[in-house]
Amino acid sequence: MLVIGIAGGSGSGKTTVVRAIVDRLQEKVTVIPEDSYYKDSSHLTEEEKRKQNFDHPDAIDFDLLTVQLKQLKAGEAIEQPVYSYITCSRSKTETVHVEPTDVIIVEGILAFCDPKLREQLDIKIFVDADDDDRLMRVMARDIVERGKTVEWVIERYTNTVKPMYLQFIEPSKRYADIIIPQGGHNKVAIDVISATIEKSLRMQK
Repeated sequence: MLVIGIAGGSGSGKTTVVRAIVDRLQEKVTVIPEDSYYKDSSHLTEEEKRKQNFDHPDAIDFDLLTVQLKQLKAGEAIEQPVYSYITCSRSKTETVHVEPTDVIIVEGILAFCDPKLREQLDIKIFVDADDDDRLMRVMARDIVERGKTVEWVIERYTNTVKPMYLQFIEPSKRYADIIIPQGGHNKVAIDVISATIEKSLRMQK
């Protein structure tokens, strides 16, 4: 089994890179999104939810994420939590059943910020992109997929996304084995990474 961490700022193109790798390897890959492990905030008021900082490491339940990743590495299936950005809550009844596969991809903005999680990653990939490109993607995603307003997105980007990127995410780049510039548009880098993964899997057999 090969465990790959893919990190980078919001809107950097991480999802595009992940999809390209999955398309190349297909059924051999299981993707573990960091977003599924946000701590439950259903007890907060709407005003408190509005101020929620999703880009700080404290927002992620790294304890559960690392435990479940260890279970997958041990060949055990897990029940991955389900988190809703709309309600800022983790489902109390619904989970996603995940079986271990040859390749596990842990993807998220803060994937390199927790030492215990980093220790479990065989390959660490940082997806880089210009700030303007990331802002445009964040706006498109949050408005269409998460029902947010333009004002909300700009306020959040200014108050949390950009400061947290500079404080936590960008510095975590130093832990990366591979840095992909131009985000998910760098087809050459994605092809090289996919070929490297396939080679590593062949060597493990």
